Amino acid sequence: MTEATNVLGGKLENCCTSPMTGYYRDGKCNTGGGDYGAHVVCAQVTEEFLTFTKQRGNDLSSPVPLFNFPGLKPGDRWCLCASRWKEALDAGVAPPVVLSATHVSALEYVSEEELKQYAIDEL
Repeated sequence: MTEATNVLGGKLENCCTSPMTGYYRDGKCNTGGGDYGAHVVCAQVTEEFLTFTKQRGNDLSSPVPLFNFPGLKPGDRWCLCASRWKEALDAGVAPPVVLSATHVSALEYVSEEELKQYAIDEL
């Protein structure tokens, strides 16, 4: 297996392990064949984004004990679906992103320039 690449061309870094994120729940925004949502954008969620995504049917702020999910609060980092981040961008509520932890496949949904406008990494 080859090492995953981030949108900057380097090694994909960890997004978050508390709460544990990623499609594979490995702390990274890795993707693969079963990841139909492309959970590849490492975002630091905001209250505005959490409200937005809840209104669209994906409640990320409420705990789901069955899946060991504590619910997210503003400031938490999470691997978001690239299409949801783009939808939030278009609605003016896109959360900040960690470029070093955002998988290169995010560029199939949004441009590098759009991501860089919301970057919280030191570039």
